[in-house]
Formats: sequence, structure tokens, C-alpha cells
Amino acid sequence: MHVMTRISVVLLLFLAAGVLFSSASSNAAGGHVLQLTIEDAIGPATDDYIARALDTAARDQASLVVIRMDTPGGLDTAMRGIIKNITASPVPVASWVAPTGSRAASAGTYILYASHIAAMAPGTNLGAATPVAIGGMGAADKGKPGQRKPDTTDQPDTADSGDASTRKSVNDAAAYIRGLAEMRGRNQEWAEKAVREAASLQASEALKLNVIDLIAANMDELLEAVHGREVKLQDKTITLDTKGLPVRLLEPDWRSRLLSVITNPNIAYILLLVGIYGLILEFSNPGAIVPGTVGAISLLLALYALQLLPINYAGIALMLLGLALMVGEAFQPSFGILGIGGVVAFVIGSVILMDTEAPGFGIDLSVILTFTVSSVLVLILLVGMALKSRNRPVVSGSEQLIGADGYALGDFDDEGMVFVHSESWHANTSAPLHKDEPVRVTGMDGLTLHVEPLEKIQPGEDNH
Repeated sequence: MHVMTRISVVLLLFLAAGVLFSSASSNAAGGHVLQLTIEDAIGPATDDYIARALDTAARDQASLVVIRMDTPGGLDTAMRGIIKNITASPVPVASWVAPTGSRAASAGTYILYASHIAAMAPGTNLGAATPVAIGGMGAADKGKPGQRKPDTTDQPDTADSGDASTRKSVNDAAAYIRGLAEMRGRNQEWAEKAVREAASLQASEALKLNVIDLIAANMDELLEAVHGREVKLQDKTITLDTKGLPVRLLEPDWRSRLLSVITNPNIAYILLLVGIYGLILEFSNPGAIVPGTVGAISLLLALYALQLLPINYAGIALMLLGLALMVGEAFQPSFGILGIGGVVAFVIGSVILMDTEAPGFGIDLSVILTFTVSSVLVLILLVGMALKSRNRPVVSGSEQLIGADGYALGDFDDEGMVFVHSESWHANTSAPLHKDEPVRVTGMDGLTLHVEPLEKIQPGEDNH
């Protein structure tokens, strides 16, 4: 009986310890601020990073998510994906333009307006949120159905200065940012001005005009300033309690880093060309394996990256046409006509490949020129050398025996033995042969050679 009592006491103690540990872990998970960082251009990798981070914040019951921004803008599709995640987040989000000297231009302005708390550090700026039409068409008319592909940049444009598609794009962007401003209770007039006139503001002016909520020079000031503020979170209003909370920095994981690398337009462009070169080398040298393997992997990575980026399919078509023309020049010399046309098509296709003017999403001209020269060398010189080697006389195998010289090993009229290429062969002849008489192979039937005496070979019959 006493044993059972002791066992019960021990079990109760373990149960109590488990409850206390669970409670402590819950408090530790919920009582922190999650800090994220957006630097450089906003693209698919940024969208993926923010989405996964907000899921982590919700799972760990973070009290606040702070997105520290310093960006020139980026892709519209990525920006809208980030905004959707922010507005649907069960954890309040504060966007903070910092440190001093940073900016939230273009797409960054939209994200700032969409956040529950908008903050800036002294000496920072925001604005210039005008969408730029792509490829001579309005952004609203481009891309997949239901997907708007204008890319916000710092270049001014007004609704009155462009064509109908441009006005449609600007009006769409203006309505979008006004909706965000109305949702967060911020200055709608200036938001529209940032779109239509590419207006910009520094931090102190933004605070006066109710574009942002506060100015904070560092994280401690930010957390102290937002402490006790009420924010509307989906269908409820909560009061922020951030005083003294620890800050946890969440860096992009391996997936987001990999996505960031391969969605860099220069890297995607290089992967595409490496993939094409690898397959060309594999098809021209079947069984090489390495070029085909590397080419297939590179091509698949490039295709995955390109389907996330705003690309111009006419650019890809011109690049492929250019490569085909350069290969044609190597196979069928045309005094440079095909080669020059191929280079021109390749360069034009490379330049227009990225269907966007968003900062950070163009292909560097030096990369294009480098791969143009490389393509000319690889596809003309190397392929040309391969074709020349293919046309050389055969120096091994049974075919090389035709036209070879030797001598008879004995006297015979129809059939006998001859010595050709350091080997004894059974041979037949149409003329009698004497021992050591020079002969030449004129044909071959299985392991039997057809030979004729050299003096009987007429000019023009030399098979060399």
C-alpha cells in the first residue's frame, strides 16, 4: 500500500513538472519579437521568406513581427504576395525603414502602408511608387490572367502622360495603395500622389503627414514606442505589449537563400545557357554523360527561376534562334551571314529577356556580351572543329584497309596470302601475283581482301 502511495506521489510530481515546463515553454515562445530583414530588390525569394517567417511567428506565438526594410522596390507580384501575407497574419506586423540612410521606395512604400505599424528611422525616405509599363504595354494588360505584372520603380509617370494601358496601370496602383491607406487609417491623398507623381518624403515629413506612425532610431526605441498601441488585427483590436521583450532575428533559411540565388536574373540567364550548351555537347557526343547531366540540371533550375520572373517569351525565342543560326554557320559555312544574324538575334533576345524595369531585375550588359562571345567561340569554333575531325580519313577499323598497300606472301593466280598493315590476310585477285610483289587493297569481303598489283592500278583509282 505504501509502495502504491509513493508511486502515485512520484507520478503527480512528474505531471506537475510537465505542466510547469509546458507553461514556461509557452511563455518563452509567446513573449518575444521576431525581426525580419528586407534588403535590396523585392522578388520571389523575398515573398517566400516573409511568408515562411510569418508562419513561424504564428506557430511560436510571437507578440510582434518587425520587418526592417531598405529596398529600392521590386516586382509587383512579389510585393502583393507579401502584402497578402501581412494582412492575413494573426501576429501584428511593424515595417520599419532602418537604419539611417535606408529607403522604402516603390514596392517598399506599399508594404509600409499595408503594415499594422509603419515606422522609419531618422534620415530615411519613402515614396516613388509609380508603376512603369512594360515592353510598351500597360502592366495591367501583361502577364497571366488575373496576375498584374507592373513593376514599381522610381521613375515618374502620370496617368495623363501615357496611353490607355499606362493610365489603367497607374489608376489600378493608385486605387490599391488608397485601399491600404484607408485600411490602416493613413494619409490617402499623399499615397495617391506617390503613385501618380512619384512623390517622396523623408521621415519627419512622413510623420507630420500621417504617412507613418512613428520615428525610431533603434529597436529599443521602436518597441518602447509601440508599447500600449492598439492595432486592428483581422476582426479584432489588440493592445501591444512589447516592453522589455527579447528580439529574435530570423534569417532566411536555405530554401529562401537558394531561391534568392537562382531567381537573380543574371544567374537564371547563365543557368539557361549552361543548360543549352550542355545538351548540345551531349547530343553531339552521345555517351559523354557529364555535359548532359550538368545541362539538364541547369536547364531545369533555369526554367523554375524563369517561371517566377517576368520574362519576355519573344526574348527566349530570339536567343534560341540566334543559337540555331550560329550552329548553322558551323555546319554550313555561309560566309558569316548566318553567324552574324545569330549573334544579333542572341544579343537582342538577351536584352529583352527580362520583361521588367524593376530595380535589381535586369540582366547586366557585361554578362550578355560575355556569353555572346562565348557562344560564338563554342558553337562556331568547337562545333566546326568537330565537323572537321569527322571528315578526316579513317585511321582505324576495317575501313582503313581500303586503299592500303602491302605485298604478296607467295605466288598465286586467284587466291593467296598477302601482308597488309603488319598482318597476314587471305586475299583474292584478278591478276596473277608473285611473291613480294606490291599490291593495293581495293575492297573487302568479311576477312578476305580484294587486291590488285600496283602497276595495274590506274590513275584516279587511288582510294587514299
